[in-house]
Amino acid sequence: MDDLARHADALSSLPPSCGPVRLVAVDGHAGSGKSTFAARLAAALGGAPVLHLDDLATHEELFGWTGRLREQVLLPLSRGGSARYAPYDWTERRFGPARTLEPAPVVLVEGVGAGRRQVRPCLAALCWMELDRDTSWGRGRRRDGAGLTGFWDGWTLAEARHFAEDPSRPYADALVRQLPEGYAWLPGPRATAGVNRTVTHGSGIAPPY
Repeated sequence: MDDLARHADALSSLPPSCGPVRLVAVDGHAGSGKSTFAARLAAALGGAPVLHLDDLATHEELFGWTGRLREQVLLPLSRGGSARYAPYDWTERRFGPARTLEPAPVVLVEGVGAGRRQVRPCLAALCWMELDRDTSWGRGRRRDGAGLTGFWDGWTLAEARHFAEDPSRPYADALVRQLPEGYAWLPGPRATAGVNRTVTHGSGIAPPY
């Protein structure tokens, strides 16, 4: 088992990727454990900010949030400023009061599609939760209960279509597998490709060049 502190140090040592920020994506199938992992990694980073893509998506635009992410988050951070975004309320089906996300040495962005092609140029690293689709979806359905069965039926179709058109895993620097205690980190496809990139030895994280 790899300890998160060592990997947090490796991430912190990467070159900035979005203005002064090292933007680190946590991607994977719905139900794969992204939010829990991101929270634990953020703590290991000393309280790094976490942007949840569920706050930018909507019922009508499950994957149509790239414009909001670019305008409200990426552009301000790239200029060294604070990001401000209005999180979506999934119960009220509307955007709520604006939140501020301050620039920090490392900022995490977690959610399905966090490593999509329109976001990757701004990333210092991409972590993929290594849990297969069906197991992830089964976990998510059990977590949310029968009341959200209809939502999940629509979600699984949308997610499958998204990853068929714009896969993230082939570009992952690290594959993260949840263990009974902690996480195992493996070098991802991008790190093992070894083309014009330097791998941080022992971490499975590669700088973005």
